[in-house]
Formats: sequence, C-alpha cells, structure tokens
Amino acid sequence: MVKVDYLYGIHPVREALRGKRQPLELFVDEKGAGQRVEELLILARERGIPVRQRKRQDLDRMADQTHHQGVVLSMEPFPYMEIEDLLAEWQASGKAGLFLLLDGITDPHNLGAILRNADAAGCQGVILTKDRSCGITNVVDRASAGAAEHLAVCQVTNLARVMEQLKKSGFWIYGLAAGENAQPLFSTDLSGNIALVIGSEGDGLRHLTRELCDGLLEIPMIGKVDSLNAASASAVALFEVVRQRISK
Repeated sequence: MVKVDYLYGIHPVREALRGKRQPLELFVDEKGAGQRVEELLILARERGIPVRQRKRQDLDRMADQTHHQGVVLSMEPFPYMEIEDLLAEWQASGKAGLFLLLDGITDPHNLGAILRNADAAGCQGVILTKDRSCGITNVVDRASAGAAEHLAVCQVTNLARVMEQLKKSGFWIYGLAAGENAQPLFSTDLSGNIALVIGSEGDGLRHLTRELCDGLLEIPMIGKVDSLNAASASAVALFEVVRQRISK
C-alpha cells in the first residue's frame, strides 16, 4: 500500500501546490469556500491535480483535527535528499554554501519554525538526524507555513560523518552554544561556506558534535534569561550570515 501524506490549511496547501513534491488530490469542503480556496483550485487545475468535494467530517478525519480551514491535500511522502545529491546541487549552483544541521530537534513546532527560518534566510539545505529527532510531518509542514515544501532536506543516520564530508567540501562548521569556549556570534567572520549546527531543545549539542565543530558561537544575552529556544537561536544565527553577506 502506497503511503500518502495529508497537508491541511490554506497557506501550507498553497505552498505545497507550488512546491517540489507531487500532490495527488485536493479535497475541499462541499459547502463551499471563499476566495483563498478558489486560488487553491486554480493552482490545482494548473498542475492537473484532481479536486474532490468532501463533507467536513471527512476532512476532519484526513487532517486528524478540525482546524484545516476546509482544505486538505494528499501528497506523496516527503522526498528527503541524499547528502551526496545535496552537495552536488550546491556545487552546481556556484554560490557560497549555507547549510543548517539539526542535532536532535524533537518538537515538530520547533522544527517547523526552524525550517521557515532556513527558507527565509536562503539556506540551501537542512540536515536532520534520523534518531532522536522529528522528521517532516504534516504538523511540521504547517508550522513551517509551507516552507518545508521548498527546502532540500536530508535525513542522516550519522551526523558526525556528514560533518566530515562538509569539511572536505570546504565548509566551516559552527555550533551554537554558550560557554567559555564559545566566541561571540556578531564578531565572527561567517563569509564563505558555512554550516550552522543547532542542538536539541533540552541538552543542546551532543559531545561528539561539539568536538567536530570548527568553532562554537554564542549569542550575546543582556537580559534576565540566559538562552533562546532552538528556533529563535537559528533565526538569529542564520540572519547574521545573511547580514554579513549582503553588507559586502
């Protein structure tokens, strides 16, 4: 039996209809919808995607919840890339590389927010670990506001091996961490090919991951709290790379 993913909500469905993986069918509330749903119908027709009307209860069942805004899209399973293909695609682009490595992110809403940040910052690839981490689900896709549909995402069993591959390909790898060995984010040269590593929500970077980084970066904190969550930290670090690149 072929596995099917279901995405729901106006914005995630719109991005999925514009994205790289193959939509199968668009299901809409039989009682009709407004202009935003009509826009989805146009996109579906342009891609030759069948549109079916369904009762609200059927949409609730497909989405596994009631907050789907009257639209559900069935999709092929998320197409993870192989790391070799990701590197080949980056090399063919001729651009400075920016990759994001996630070392054990388990919360789907956190992962979705991180993917949205990565897409907004022009990140060319996101690398997830298969074990002790969240994969791309409909909850993640919705939390990313559909950004997951535009990103190249790898899921790997050995993050340490991937870090060594990136180094051989000319990347500098920086982990986000606080502590005496970390250097200030805003005074670090982040030009060239950069890979940023974000640790898990609770424990941060694992020991081996930390050891394999070329350096550790610390976000200056001047308020009462001493850290940011993984999604917020990823946004600060990614856009510091962007800031340095556009200012040159």
